[in-house]
Amino acid sequence: MTKAAVDIYDPVFVKGIFDRCSRRYILFSTFCSMGFTERWRRQCVERLDLPGTGGLSGFDLMAGTGEVWPHLFRRHPDVSDITAVDISSGMHKLAMERLHRERSHRIAFVEDDVFASNLPATSADFILSTFGLKTFNETQLRELADLTARLLRPGGRFSFIEASDPKGWFLRPLYLLYLKGILPLVERLFLRGAQDFAMIGTYCTNFGDARRFADMLREAGLKVEFRRHFFGCATGVSGFKP
Repeated sequence: MTKAAVDIYDPVFVKGIFDRCSRRYILFSTFCSMGFTERWRRQCVERLDLPGTGGLSGFDLMAGTGEVWPHLFRRHPDVSDITAVDISSGMHKLAMERLHRERSHRIAFVEDDVFASNLPATSADFILSTFGLKTFNETQLRELADLTARLLRPGGRFSFIEASDPKGWFLRPLYLLYLKGILPLVERLFLRGAQDFAMIGTYCTNFGDARRFADMLREAGLKVEFRRHFFGCATGVSGFKP
């Protein structure tokens, strides 16, 4: 298959990227985002706005290594359990090895394509997702919006955040140079990877921002708020199911 014929949104392709870069993902994302990813994860949890009723359960979709869980359990210690769904076995393995041994009784794992995982309808008090939206094309995003509406119980909350293309920001050219030029160079010189991290820039610029996904969530019957972070370098959607 030629490079031009590769579908970068095919689940097998996405799984390969994150399986290969899983061991270096946390270091790379934290260092090269200058700590912004941790700040955005915390803000994503803040936008979830869960009631303090206790016994809540939900899903972390495209969960990766579960770096958002400490923020979730710190802000909502009464959350009883969370099911983490991710297609990458490498990311799952890293999450189980380095993360949250003390929280293992509250976290279940589903290693699968989120659309093939047969998650039960109206089973979630909340849905959370950080930095997974960009790996979906338009059709997949619409399917994800429908899935979110199907999984949530009435009154259930959701919050998604994603690195985005800050169109209209006067420093956007420098930001894109950083994503598409500097990050691949860092990987090539210091990480000796298969240039998988270079795909971050491609996915982000293709994704644009979360406005379209917000509209899809509304069309699925959810109440939605869209928010920009740091001049649009990340965007998020949050809300609830009436």
